[in-house]
Amino acid sequence: MRKYYLVLVTLLCLNSAAQIAKAPLKKEGDGPYTQLILRGVMMINGTGAPPTGPMDIVVEGNRIVQIAGVGSGMPINDARRPKLKEGGREINLTGHYILPGFIDMHGHIGGSQAPYAEYVFKLWMAHGITTIRDPSCGNGLDWVLEEKRLSAENKITAPRIFAYTVFGQGSKQPIATPEQAIEWVRQNAKNGADGIKFFGAAPQIMDAALRENKRLGLRSCCHHAQMDVARWNVLNSARAGLTSMEHWYGLPEALFTDRTIQNYPLDYNYSNEQDRFEEAGKLWKQAAAPYSDHWNKVMNELLSLDFTLDPTFNIYDANRDLMRARRAEWHEDYTLPSLWKFYEPSMVSHGSYWHCWGTEQEVAWKENYRLWMTFINEYKNRGGRVTTGSDNGFIYQTYGFGYIRELELLREAGFHPLEVIRSATLYGAQALGMEKDLGTIEVGKLADFVVIDVNPLENFQVLYGTGAIRLLPDGKIIRAGGVKYTVKDGIVYDSKKLLEDVKRMVDEEKKKSGWKLKQPGIE
Repeated sequence: MRKYYLVLVTLLCLNSAAQIAKAPLKKEGDGPYTQLILRGVMMINGTGAPPTGPMDIVVEGNRIVQIAGVGSGMPINDARRPKLKEGGREINLTGHYILPGFIDMHGHIGGSQAPYAEYVFKLWMAHGITTIRDPSCGNGLDWVLEEKRLSAENKITAPRIFAYTVFGQGSKQPIATPEQAIEWVRQNAKNGADGIKFFGAAPQIMDAALRENKRLGLRSCCHHAQMDVARWNVLNSARAGLTSMEHWYGLPEALFTDRTIQNYPLDYNYSNEQDRFEEAGKLWKQAAAPYSDHWNKVMNELLSLDFTLDPTFNIYDANRDLMRARRAEWHEDYTLPSLWKFYEPSMVSHGSYWHCWGTEQEVAWKENYRLWMTFINEYKNRGGRVTTGSDNGFIYQTYGFGYIRELELLREAGFHPLEVIRSATLYGAQALGMEKDLGTIEVGKLADFVVIDVNPLENFQVLYGTGAIRLLPDGKIIRAGGVKYTVKDGIVYDSKKLLEDVKRMVDEEKKKSGWKLKQPGIE
């Protein structure tokens, strides 16, 4: 147990050495309105249905009250459109697309590397993310619950927040018995947490904590860290009541057929992250082959348990192409100096393990992704729930931008673009137990939307705040897209204005020290 708590405390400290600055009371956003009509928009409703439109979507307060088809290629008959009431607002969205608000299932609210909640929240909102799950509450549960309350009341510009505390967080002593685990889980629920994030523990403690958490009706997620995965993998967790797994740790271990422990080099040191992540890139090749009997057996059991996979492909994307992630164009304008410094090679910063990273490591990780993506895609094909999470603020993935990269990587894994959107919306809502209010554009649900002036299904890159490069017939080069409006609870936010605010914050931080972005090792 002592090893477990040392690892746990280290992970928490790496994420957030101290509470970050809270978001200021909001000045952005218009509404909610007694009536808001979004007119003439093409709708992607999040269920997996194809685009349809043009539609007029009517919102009263923070709820959708009507969705009216107003055309099918013929001129729109204005007499048949929903009428604007006195005091209402209408927005002409002809030629635009609307999607449900995105749900980020793995969103850490900053840390020492990004010490301003406003910075993180506005990057999320600028990319259409209207709901996040904070899997660790690294700033403290009370801190997160206060931001959650202010967001729910729309007093700050922020996504709605679901708070999942790390197992054992706030305990006065290490949890060493099942009875202590049960007591902590009960207190965590009383404290107002929405769920628990686990990293691992002794089997009897994990079992007791997960079963009690399930009995109380709370949800859970787990990063099956290597320090405990040899005795408790994802199958053990799912059987005990875990509702979702993060990343992929614990899954290859459940797929072993000719070993019980990862093939660690004998000079391996888990505390050295170059060792940890270099060897992790070889792990999927040690698992059962795709579609083999054991591979199918594990998948089918997870499916029978209605288990959710939250792969967070993007957060390890740099492992297979470090230069691409490091040179992403948004770093210049939207990555804080402190965050850039955190990304650079380091023996201390979590996820900055570029001590000697090159061709051999990247080739191994590319194969790792191929096998990992095969499992995730087939899990989806068989009816399994796959969600979208970012885990940004580490490994050259900047908040918001990394989430859009996650959509691209699900597409690479084999998802149809409409399946990607369903994972980013409906499936996230289901995993949170919020499908009655969130995840699709349907009458009665909360008015959370992403609005963009180009078709995102044709190219997810248009959802990046920097847009996508496009050459026009006259030879002019433009940037297409960038989310235009993010609507949360019926409040309309100018997404591009939010990005301008983020750039201003970054510029101010640069000015304080005269900082200029330089690639590592270049003077």
